[in-house]
Amino acid sequence: MSEATNYSRFIYKDPNQPIEARVVDLLSHMSLKEKVGQMTCTENPSASPSTIKDSSIGAILYSFPASCYPTEPASAINWADMVDSLQKAALESRLGIPIIQMCDSVHGHGNVFGATIFPHNVGLGATRDKNLVERIAAATALELRATGTNFSVAPCVAVMRDPRWGRCYESFSEDSEIVSALTSAVVGYQGIPPKGHPNGYPYVAGRTNVIACAKHFVGDGGTELGLMEGDTVSSFEDLERIHMKPYLHCLAQGVSTIMPSYTSWNGTRMHGHRFLLTDILKEKLGFKGFLLSDWEGIDTICEPYRADYRHCALTSINAGVDMNMEPLRYEEYFETLISLVESGEIPMSRIDDAVKRILKVKFIAGLFEHPFSDRSLLDMVGCKVHRELAREAVRKSLILLKNGKDLEKPFLPLDKNARRILVIGRHADDLGYQCGGWTITKYGTSGRITIGTTILEGIKEAVGEHSEVIYEQNPSSATFAGLEFSYAIVVVGESAYAEGKGYNAELKIPFDGANVINMVAERVPTLVVLISGRPLVLEPEVLEKMDALVAAWLPGSQGEGVADVVFGDYEFQGKLPVTWFKRVDQLPMNYGDEHYDPLFPLGFGLKMKGKLPVTWFKRVDQLPMNYGDEHCGPLFPLGFGLKMKKHR
Repeated sequence: MSEATNYSRFIYKDPNQPIEARVVDLLSHMSLKEKVGQMTCTENPSASPSTIKDSSIGAILYSFPASCYPTEPASAINWADMVDSLQKAALESRLGIPIIQMCDSVHGHGNVFGATIFPHNVGLGATRDKNLVERIAAATALELRATGTNFSVAPCVAVMRDPRWGRCYESFSEDSEIVSALTSAVVGYQGIPPKGHPNGYPYVAGRTNVIACAKHFVGDGGTELGLMEGDTVSSFEDLERIHMKPYLHCLAQGVSTIMPSYTSWNGTRMHGHRFLLTDILKEKLGFKGFLLSDWEGIDTICEPYRADYRHCALTSINAGVDMNMEPLRYEEYFETLISLVESGEIPMSRIDDAVKRILKVKFIAGLFEHPFSDRSLLDMVGCKVHRELAREAVRKSLILLKNGKDLEKPFLPLDKNARRILVIGRHADDLGYQCGGWTITKYGTSGRITIGTTILEGIKEAVGEHSEVIYEQNPSSATFAGLEFSYAIVVVGESAYAEGKGYNAELKIPFDGANVINMVAERVPTLVVLISGRPLVLEPEVLEKMDALVAAWLPGSQGEGVADVVFGDYEFQGKLPVTWFKRVDQLPMNYGDEHYDPLFPLGFGLKMKGKLPVTWFKRVDQLPMNYGDEHCGPLFPLGFGLKMKKHR
């Protein structure tokens, strides 16, 4: 075909033609090199505009290294300029195929300075509010589209079974039914499919929606010891019942892409698991979108890591992976895949199937007609409406775990007009720790890393004009000398982390958190607010000393949502999405286990009104049994609310 060929005459360029016809037509014009290019996802800035153009690269990932950013800090308009420039290079390729542009927007458009940062999934799981989760995903889609990003590497629909796992805040719950309900994020990102839409067929509604990616298939939350690249050892029946169920809901909502997990199932790496990826997901369950590998995910197929790269590429493609994310060494992947096809080790039919799936999603998402950023949406990035939505999510995610040492005298709500209020802890005024990982940088960090409101700022905004708020990051005996405080709010928690760096076998409150709580609670009536991506160890003596305890998870950019509830403007609504263990030697422990003996069970959450005033025992041979006892295993715990629906 000559360079002068007018491609505008071809079927694939005509938006009025059926999508399947456009896919078949475009595929017929493609060379092997162009097909392999479409199966390649690299990272900005590893691939230059000329590489994108000449090799027909299929997708670009904008990850969290600063080298990916257009400027520092990177504003929305800077992002739009950068993303559009790379899309322009793709459209100048021989066939003019637009690239998919991806971001790890797991709790908002976290790469972009000033974007709205929502609570992480574990907090959203505490809300049990599928409509809220859908609205958050829709808001995130708008902020992504404003910058030209058309693909959200989300939602994570893992079922977290062990809090030692470094990704547990990315999971909605340990309960597959809760996770399944909150797959409503898919329609938030992509839009609601019309009635009768085929199950498993991709769907993206329009220009204000993005391609969603359900991850990580399958069993990533159930590995032994909670290891990120570990092994999920289970029967197929348990894999289906616990870990696969949320994917059925994603398929029913038209999810366009799915990402395999770094983990193994019974010793076989997921990125090379043909039975699960092809026989089950694609053939039995009818998934018609495409499978995108995790970051260098195919390299995990070999031990040691990447030992036989040719084998890794061969195994992953033949297992069913359609597009491989090889951000740093994409050229080697490119050359290896072409060689494997030319040698006959990978049949052309497998290549054509993968490329058809990728092109189908691009056509469905409207990328050929609307490839660039929608700059009319730029004002939506970090807008007031989205921040109010994030604040609502914070309010609904908070869980009241303790309210008063005396059952007749609840400690909360706090008095807004108290004369002098002591606020303690680095987490009270640290926006970065409040947001957690996947915010500006992959692992997150401390400090004022983006635009938002800290918990301390929310407290100061909420209290009366005559109330004095005194803040200290680290208390000492001098903190209390000569001063009388009405009460203290101690905000402690985890540092920011992501993935394997979040693995924790001890799960103690960092930064000497337990001693900080003790020091304050011995002197002043104290509310403790815990900022964490998972349950942490609460020693009985520490729990006894504090007057009230709130699990705030990783609330994101709108810390004022915490003040909204603790001062009584809103009721606590959150219910535990995971089991809160007593000791790490109990792990893993999940609702329904034979010897279930938690500190707080799945579904626990006190109200400031209407809660069980005593422990409801299971059997009389347990008596006497009271809250805080070492072997307390009640039928209904102290504080169980009548508004709870079963254990959810």
